[in-house]
Amino acid sequence: MKLQNWWFTTLLGTNESMQPPLSQNIESDIVIVGAGAAGLSAAISLMDKGLKVVLLEKNICGGDTSGKSAGFLTPDSELELAQLIRRFGITGAADLWKVATTGVSMMANHISKHKIDCDFQVQDSLFLGIGNGGWQDILEEVESRKLLKFDQQLYTKESLKGILGSDAYSGGVRYTGTFGVDALLYCQGIKKVLLENNVQIYESSEVEKIEDHRVNTHLGSVKAGQVIFCADKLQHSLTHFADNVYHAQTFLSVSEPMDEKKIATMFPEGRYQCWDTDLVYTYFRLLGTNRLLLGGGDMLTTFSKEDVNSSRVIDKVIKHFKEKFPYLADLEFIQFWPGRIDTTRDLLPTVARDEKNPWLHFVLGCVGLPWATFCGDFAARHSYNDAACTDHHYYEYLRAGRDFFVPLWLEKMVGKQIVFSLNNAWAKYYQKDIRSKETRRITSRREAENAVVNKK
Repeated sequence: MKLQNWWFTTLLGTNESMQPPLSQNIESDIVIVGAGAAGLSAAISLMDKGLKVVLLEKNICGGDTSGKSAGFLTPDSELELAQLIRRFGITGAADLWKVATTGVSMMANHISKHKIDCDFQVQDSLFLGIGNGGWQDILEEVESRKLLKFDQQLYTKESLKGILGSDAYSGGVRYTGTFGVDALLYCQGIKKVLLENNVQIYESSEVEKIEDHRVNTHLGSVKAGQVIFCADKLQHSLTHFADNVYHAQTFLSVSEPMDEKKIATMFPEGRYQCWDTDLVYTYFRLLGTNRLLLGGGDMLTTFSKEDVNSSRVIDKVIKHFKEKFPYLADLEFIQFWPGRIDTTRDLLPTVARDEKNPWLHFVLGCVGLPWATFCGDFAARHSYNDAACTDHHYYEYLRAGRDFFVPLWLEKMVGKQIVFSLNNAWAKYYQKDIRSKETRRITSRREAENAVVNKK
């Protein structure tokens, strides 16, 4: 396999031109740092408000984490609905699930409205159980969805064979309203829309420092009334919130085109985007070109401090996958690429304003394109007209200082990777926040916001 991001391959032959770097000192109403899913969402939210908006990106739009993703537009990222209910109760879980479902709808609407060519696929989600424990996870997810009055379809091991050509799974739950995209082409499509609507975009323009309201790159600067950071892997020199961001490494691969017979065997009734219940889960879906996209990792490299660029991890993922689908034994995977995903200790994003400089806004650690899309739009709306917003309670859910199992100060003693993995596992399987002061504070905020809305 060749070490190459398939999404970059799909850019070949398109007419998407790279924007020149910022090379002068300019002024704007709002400057957005980072042009992944979050930064692009913030920009498109602001582009018709009569504001001068500048977007800075150190690579190309979508060229970092967003453009390396699997393109799953589903509410699930690292946390299933059952885990959110355990942590935040039914009301809190519904609030947070709305973040992701709104993000899915926003992206689908952008694609439809602006006719973005990005291999948009209507693909139901299929969450697959591994073994008896995985079956229990599936049943818990189904009951959680019922509590929130969502639609879904439960499949036993036997009935699952009617929609998926494998007997390796103990069951599954399927739900609609989810999609797949070529994430890099999506980002480049949004970039084109922004340029057509007079948003100034400067690529190859990494921000090096902030001085009051001025954001400085190597060759130029932007002075703005509001600054929104939606960038990956921020340095501590830019903000102390960088301490709240961690990195998990995953791997993706893409196959040669599959023939119709194999596709019909694998997906007898329709194409799904799938993932399983393992802690380091395997995920897969078909692209519009009939290529199979397959991703996963292992425990050693997921939390590794250094990037792993060899194919040894994805080779194992492919081997185990083919054991579940033996008729794909001769399917060749032609390209693979690693991706270091920004996340937080409890897998939820961080959205915050700087305590001393409230004109500085941060969107950090978003796992999943829909989460990033909502959070970017949220930060933009609150930077532009905070008083008109009625969803301030999300600042409480996603604040940087929320409770964690292992505190930040312990990192100096045991290391960032250990703290991350312990907090990650605690949040995913054990954490309960429903009786905490944090949850009561969120409830109070929501009640106050509802009272304002009702009065209007």
